[in-house]
Order: sequence, then C-alpha cells, then structure tokens
Amino acid sequence: MAVRIRLKRMGAKKQPFYRIVVADSRFPRDGRFIEEIGYYNPTTNPTTFEVNAEKAQLWLSRGARPSSTVKELFSKAGL
Repeated sequence: MAVRIRLKRMGAKKQPFYRIVVADSRFPRDGRFIEEIGYYNPTTNPTTFEVNAEKAQLWLSRGARPSSTVKELFSKAGL
C-alpha cells in the first residue's frame, strides 16, 4: 500500500481551502482517506497553515511520502 500525505480540496467554487490528509495513493483526491492531520487556506491574507507535527512525523517515519505541494508546505513550517 503506497501511502501519501496530500491535499484534499474543500470549499466552494473559486474559494478553495484544503485539508492535509494521509491517504492510499489509489484513492481519489477528494475520496477516502486514513487520517486528517491539518489544513491549509491559501485565500486568507496571510495564508493559513496548521498541521499536527507529531502526527506528520509519525506518518513520515512509517514511510508515507508527501506530495510536492505538501513537501513545500512542510519545509516552510520547519518539518
């Protein structure tokens, strides 16, 4: 099972916000997920980003691979 840490799009048309989820890579983007570990809202000024660092480190140590966008967000947050 290939586990990924990625964004799940939520919100209305042209008003997106994202939840950071751990999901099997075979599931659709907005479909089933294993665990929610944070959120990201790019529409606010400044952008809002919140993540549970303990859960993120736990999943990274278990072998979950972050998507490119999540990897960038984690590096900005210092994870």
